[in-house]
Amino acid sequence: MMWQGLFSLFNVSWQVQRTLGMSHDRHVAATAHTPQGFLIDSSQNVRGQINFSTKETGFYQLCLKNQQNHFGSVQVYLNFGVFYEGPEMDHKQKNERKQLNDTVDAIEESTRKVQNNIFHMWRYYNFARMRKMADFFLLQSNYNYVNWWSTAQSLVIVLSGILQLYFLKRLFNIPKTTDTKKPRC
Repeated sequence: MMWQGLFSLFNVSWQVQRTLGMSHDRHVAATAHTPQGFLIDSSQNVRGQINFSTKETGFYQLCLKNQQNHFGSVQVYLNFGVFYEGPEMDHKQKNERKQLNDTVDAIEESTRKVQNNIFHMWRYYNFARMRKMADFFLLQSNYNYVNWWSTAQSLVIVLSGILQLYFLKRLFNIPKTTDTKKPRC
């Protein structure tokens, strides 16, 4: 996540809301970087806060990594805070204030875009999950269908084998001959 800053003090806080998947490690790695790419601060907690003061204009970067939870995902709540120092304002400070407000507007706009993209990804995720469940139920239905038909066909094969043996045995069954009961030629 990136933001452009010319603030006196910036505050970023986060908390892991929930974990999904096989592993349930709630820790995330968070790092904040200056516009030149230098590390400001980092943390690897379930919830955390990074405070830093800014002296230069540029794009500051916050990175959240889910490296502890390889086979799952986490839902993170983010909160940004901006604190301005000094109640007095001269002409130069008014221009800086306008620039700061423009920067805050840019942050709000990019946050809206991110939120919109998250909404669409959540929608696609739900569609994929629904398709996955539909495929799972179809697979389970086919599994039951194949098992029942395999059992029925196995029974038919065994019964036909028994009937064939019975009729084959009857075919070669020779009645015993006695003086009164002799075979005819």
